[in-house]
Amino acid sequence: MDTSTNDSNAAGTREASSARLIFGDLWEFDPAPESADPRIEPGYDLFIGGNNVPPKSGEHFDSINPANETVVSSIPEAGRADVDDAFQAADKAYRTVWSRMPGRERGKYLFRIARLLQDRAREFAVAETIDGGKPIRESRDFDLPMAAAHFFYHAGWADKLVYAAPGSTPQPHGVVGQIIPWNFPLLMLAWKVAPALAAGNCVVLKPAETTSITALKFAEILREAELPDGVVNIVTGGGETGALVARHPLARKVAFTGSTEVGKMLMRELAGTGKKLTLELGGKAANIVFEDAPIDQAVEGIINGIFFNQGHVCCAGSRLLVQESVSDRIVEKLKHRLAVLRVGDPLDKNTDIGAINSERQLGKIHELVRSGVLEGATLYQPACDLPETGFFFPPTLFTGVSQSHRIAREEIFGPVLSVLTFRTVDEAVEKANNTAYGLSAGVWTDKGSRILKMSTALKAGVVWANTFNKFDPASPFGGYKESGFGREGGLQGLLDYLNLDP
Repeated sequence: MDTSTNDSNAAGTREASSARLIFGDLWEFDPAPESADPRIEPGYDLFIGGNNVPPKSGEHFDSINPANETVVSSIPEAGRADVDDAFQAADKAYRTVWSRMPGRERGKYLFRIARLLQDRAREFAVAETIDGGKPIRESRDFDLPMAAAHFFYHAGWADKLVYAAPGSTPQPHGVVGQIIPWNFPLLMLAWKVAPALAAGNCVVLKPAETTSITALKFAEILREAELPDGVVNIVTGGGETGALVARHPLARKVAFTGSTEVGKMLMRELAGTGKKLTLELGGKAANIVFEDAPIDQAVEGIINGIFFNQGHVCCAGSRLLVQESVSDRIVEKLKHRLAVLRVGDPLDKNTDIGAINSERQLGKIHELVRSGVLEGATLYQPACDLPETGFFFPPTLFTGVSQSHRIAREEIFGPVLSVLTFRTVDEAVEKANNTAYGLSAGVWTDKGSRILKMSTALKAGVVWANTFNKFDPASPFGGYKESGFGREGGLQGLLDYLNLDP
C-alpha cells in the first residue's frame, strides 16, 4: 500500500488546520447592522383616556441612546394633575366598561394586543435596543416574543377566573398603579399589564425615566386593538411621578419592580392605606456548580446568567459558587469565553454585550468594581476595544472573592461576575443563602437527588437546574427577603390581581 499520498494529505490537512487557527485568531466579523425602522417619534405625549395628551406642566425631558449619547426623543414629564387625570380616566373605564365586560370579551382584546405585538415585533425590538442599549439579538429573540407570550397566556385566563381559586369569588381590585424598571421595559410592561387586564382591572402605568419609548409606542398598539378608552393609561416621568402613582387614593393596588431601596420606601408609604402591594426587587443570585456538573454546559450557563442584557437583570447569576476541585478549570474556561464576547454597537447582530443603560449606572458599576480591587479580589478583564462614545463596560471576572466583599453582597447590575468556592453541599447552601436577597439561584450537577435537595434548601423564589434565565408565562416568578413578595406570571401572578373573598 502506498502511504506517501496519505502522508502528504495528512500534512496538508495539518497545515490547513494550523492556517485556519491563525486566521481565526485574527478574524473579525463584518458589521451586521439591524436596518428595520423603529418608527420613533421626535416627541411624545402622555396617554390618558385613550388619547395623546400633552403634560399640563409643559415639561419634557430627553431620552438618550446609551450607545452613542444622542437624543432619541422628547418624553413628557407627568405632574400631579396629569397623574390624577390618568386615575380618573382609569376609574371611569373600570366602573362603566371594563368591570362589566364578560371575561371572554376582555380576552379578545388581550389576544388582539398579543398578535399586534407579533406583527410589529422587529420595529419594537429596534426601538427597545436604541432606547435601552441591549443587543438587538436579545430584544428580537427574547423580549418581544416573551412580551407577546404573556398577553397570549393571560388572554386565556380572562374567561376562566372562577376556576383560578376554587371556593372563592374572585373580583378585580379596580384601578392598579404599576411602576416598571428600565432593564426590560416592554417585557415588564407585559408582565404587569396582561394579568391586570385579564383579571378585570384598569391600569395607570409609569415606565422608567430612561426607557419610556416602547411604553409610549405601546399606546399605538392599544389604539389599534381598539381597547376601550381609559383601560390603560401611561404617564411618564421620574421618581416623583412614580410616587404620585403609588400615593393616589384611587389606586387599590400598587405593583412595583425596581430597587430594594425604593421598594422599602413604598412599603413605608403604603402601610395602613389598605392598598394591596406586590414588589419584585433586587437580587444577588448564586449560580452553584458541583464537580460532577457538565462543565462546558455550565460555563455557557454562567455566561448567560451574568452577561445577558449586560448584567442588567435582577435575577442575574452574579455570584458563582464553584466546588474547589473544578474551580481552576472553570475559571480558565470562563476567561477563554470572556475573551471572545463582543462588546459594542447594540444594533449589530454580532454584539454580545451592548451599552450600559445610563451614565449613572455606569458610574455605579465602576465604583463597585474599584471596591473589589481595593478589598483584595483579583480582577480579570479581557482585552476589549470599547466604543469611544456611549456607556460601555467590559465583561469582568473577579476571583479570590470572600463573603465580606461588597461585590459579593451588593447588587452591581452590570457585567461583573464574582467567583467563590466551596467544598461541601452544606457549605454551598450556607454561602448561597448568606445574602439579604432571595430572588433566584442556579444549580449545576449530574445528580437529580442533589438538585431536589438544593431546590428546597436554597432560599430563592426561582431555582434553575442545569440552566439559567429560563422563563415561561405559565411559571410564577418572584422572591423572598429583600427581593420582595408576590409573584408575576402563572396562576400565582394572576391571583395577585384579584380579591379572593368568598
